[in-house]
Amino acid sequence: MTRRRRHAIILGMLARGFAVLLSCFVCACAGSPPHDDASPLGTVATFSIVAFDPDTQELGVAVASRVVGVGAVVPYAKAGVGAIATQASANPRYGPDALALLAEGKSAEETVATLTAADARRDRRQIGVVDAQGRAFTFTGERCMAWAGGIAGENFCAQGNILAGDAVVSAMADAFRSGTGLLEERLLLALKAGDDAGGDQRGKQSAALLVVREGWGYAGGNDRYRDVRVDDHEAPIAELERVLALHQAMFRRPRD
Repeated sequence: MTRRRRHAIILGMLARGFAVLLSCFVCACAGSPPHDDASPLGTVATFSIVAFDPDTQELGVAVASRVVGVGAVVPYAKAGVGAIATQASANPRYGPDALALLAEGKSAEETVATLTAADARRDRRQIGVVDAQGRAFTFTGERCMAWAGGIAGENFCAQGNILAGDAVVSAMADAFRSGTGLLEERLLLALKAGDDAGGDQRGKQSAALLVVREGWGYAGGNDRYRDVRVDDHEAPIAELERVLALHQAMFRRPRD
């Protein structure tokens, strides 16, 4: 084989290799996932509480995190059915699928067992569920980033990952148990307690609160009674409290 022929073959191989790399780059830019959902970039590091009020039948979720727009990912709730927080390497299907399972009559624990059994990445997931009877269950996968864990009690469960420590969820649980007033106020109180105990060890960015009750949404047309979010703020929980106060003033509690 001549030197010119060898050079031609080598140049051809290099050209084909470059074409493959260029194709991969174009596919990535066109919408392929930039990272595996198991990576820290795909982790919704957060602390949350889901709860039920047996007196009013309201269900709700409160959440805070060092990611932008946590309210668009974590909380799900449906009046008369249940409330869910899905986080860590969050599986967005957990929200609607959990509500469907709860509507079929499964308990919170049965719902979590069903969801995680079918999920190959369950060891990276975290979920908290409360049903419309107040039964609560929280699950933390073994490979969630430390500190990660949760507490389940009567009518609520609190959970979090990449936290300052277990004191965060303990403080949330204590605040909810001892709190008084409306469900939205007790949820916010628990969120503030978790933040005071250290919260997300990376810092603060967003927070959200969702409370549902049948027929108590806007103009009575749905169940989203309180749905307020702070997507990006240096003090998101304090800002959430301010926005909630505005919402309460504008949309007053309907008569029972």
